[in-house]
Amino acid sequence: MAKQKSSENEGQQTHHSGTEALEEAQAKQAGAEFEWHLGRITRMGHFEIAGGREVSVIWEEGGVSSQQGEIADEQWEIFKLAFLSTGRIAVLSDLQGKDWMHDYRFLEAVR
Repeated sequence: MAKQKSSENEGQQTHHSGTEALEEAQAKQAGAEFEWHLGRITRMGHFEIAGGREVSVIWEEGGVSSQQGEIADEQWEIFKLAFLSTGRIAVLSDLQGKDWMHDYRFLEAVR
């Protein structure tokens, strides 16, 4: 008897010819209101007394953000990877105004 694949356990795969097409496909999968935002990490730190981890980012769209504390282990690893390579990150966010600058739900290190 042949086994049937369970669609619950299958990952989603996409194939696109350029980075813009891939970014567009990822944003569509996340939802209609999501947009990509790119930035460069300028400073990282770890402060036990003052709230834990800290990261500062200059955003390509303008503006600077600094987050101190409330940075998850997974997010911290992505920030470290980006900081030690190109310094560039991308966030995918559906938040309005400048709130997306602190929205690290979808965070990537960029080459």
